[in-house]
Amino acid sequence: MTEATTIPPSTMPRIAPDVYYQVAMYEPESHLFDVMLKVRGWRASVLDLKMPVWTPGSYLVREYAKHLQEFSAEDANEIALPWRKVSKNHWQIETSELSEIIVRYRIYANELSVRTNHLDSTHGYFNGAALFFYIPGFEKSPISIQVIPPKPEWRVTTSLPSKSGRPHTFTSPDFDTLVDSPFEIGTHQSYYFEVEHKPHELAIWGQGNIQAERLISDIEKIIETESRLFGGLPYDRYLFILHLSSQGYGGLEHKNSCSLNYPRFGFRNPEKYNRFIQLVAHEFFHLWNVKRIRPKPLEVFNYEGETYTTSLWFSEGTTSYYDILLPLWAGIYDAKIALQGLSKDITRLQTLPGRRYQPLSESSWDAWIKLYRRDANSDNSQISYYLKGELVSLLLDLRIRANSGNARSLDQVMQQMWQRFGPQEIGFTDEELKEIIESVAEEDLTDFFNDYIHGTAELPLDEYLQPFGLKVQPVENNDAAPFLGLTVKTENGKAAIKFVEMGSPAQRAGIDADDELLAIDGMRVTAEDLGDRLKDYQTGSKIQITVFHQEQLRTVEAVLTQPRPTTYNIVPIQNPTATQQNNLKGWLGSSVSQLKG
Repeated sequence: MTEATTIPPSTMPRIAPDVYYQVAMYEPESHLFDVMLKVRGWRASVLDLKMPVWTPGSYLVREYAKHLQEFSAEDANEIALPWRKVSKNHWQIETSELSEIIVRYRIYANELSVRTNHLDSTHGYFNGAALFFYIPGFEKSPISIQVIPPKPEWRVTTSLPSKSGRPHTFTSPDFDTLVDSPFEIGTHQSYYFEVEHKPHELAIWGQGNIQAERLISDIEKIIETESRLFGGLPYDRYLFILHLSSQGYGGLEHKNSCSLNYPRFGFRNPEKYNRFIQLVAHEFFHLWNVKRIRPKPLEVFNYEGETYTTSLWFSEGTTSYYDILLPLWAGIYDAKIALQGLSKDITRLQTLPGRRYQPLSESSWDAWIKLYRRDANSDNSQISYYLKGELVSLLLDLRIRANSGNARSLDQVMQQMWQRFGPQEIGFTDEELKEIIESVAEEDLTDFFNDYIHGTAELPLDEYLQPFGLKVQPVENNDAAPFLGLTVKTENGKAAIKFVEMGSPAQRAGIDADDELLAIDGMRVTAEDLGDRLKDYQTGSKIQITVFHQEQLRTVEAVLTQPRPTTYNIVPIQNPTATQQNNLKGWLGSSVSQLKG
């Protein structure tokens, strides 16, 4: 129970206690995990317990403690102990002369994502940061975890080693490893395979149109390709957890495993299948880049609050660049598909107004308050360090390759970063990252960093693609509508304005996001027919737009401007030189012969 009295500050014991967790699922349909924490050998007057507010790899304070309920504390004789909640994620228990303390609580788990917990009648899944407390000062102490499945046929799958002689019991050397080791409990399908004499497991929950044999073959190719890049696999065993959901998408990397969430029927369509393979390549690449090669501020995790770095463009963006190339190098798809992937991302960046206002390093720094907390103005004011980081990595790779005749590339940057920082997990600074990139490029890249990482200069894509016989070509559409600057979607039968581009005709006319679009020139218009209606006008035409603005009927005048490209493609130039052809082949491989200029 909660005591109103103030508990005196604790004195940190010198000897680490034994920490044991039990996780039960007595009523899976309730979505409640029943958790028991048993601390033995405690030697202080107060036991502090804290729950993380975020999990590494997902840079947003998610307030995991909000799902905790029915907290209680008792001694070995089941006598209740006084406790109080000190802050949103901090509990204190008065322990007096006691050496054994038992804490019980429940965690509501009904969010199926790779970074949260989910429990229902079909399975249980949890992440350590979203379920467990840590004891401040003893984060490096070992922990035992026993899982109590609700049914005999339910199995427990995790990357943690099992404890001999104890059913469903596992050991973690420290709290960081526990956070880094998700659990899947249920009747999921498990597929076992070896790559480079090391065991791997693919655990799949859910039903869909997945073809396991093909998928495992392609996963093996991804593992082998990435292993060649870094010179071996830095683990003894690896686990892929895959949730097949209705429309979810995402991945979260861990040192010896990853969690993946993908639409259940997204494996037959070639484009969707390739997207999944890129997701696998991305999360697997992270076992090097970010789990072991990580920015200095992330060298030691602070689970209580934000940890700021300007280098997520490298940790995430460079990984996004490689997740397009790796399936190509693995022979899963060809150069045409790889260039299509890069083209889609160029289109996303070039049609995003925020690229002109937020530097890449600032996007990384502000991840905690912007990237995952979008609002109606986000596209006007920010860019993703995943997206722009990918394309800046493309430029760096092309620059190094062009200047060295493909003798060097971004691959050597990754290899040097791994050798210098990875095995010992020593965090790198911004200066050290720049130093290694410059050493591989064999040139000073200060201007490049100032312009494209710390500044908002437009990326010179054509300049960097030209030595490879490629260029970026806006898709011409003679039937394109004049530009208004609105994004409209149908919601509850209404044409809801979701986005208004800053500086556009719509914004200058005073239209806001969340307005309801009603008519153009007195004639009703819907979200579906807005584009066709605008084609009836010319650049420079004045139109009357009627909207509901905060329930008030309003008609404003907008002057349409010239059409904007909505698609950009990387295409071969006409008559490339032998040097350009060799450069392209050295970058993308022999399948470039299928590209037509």
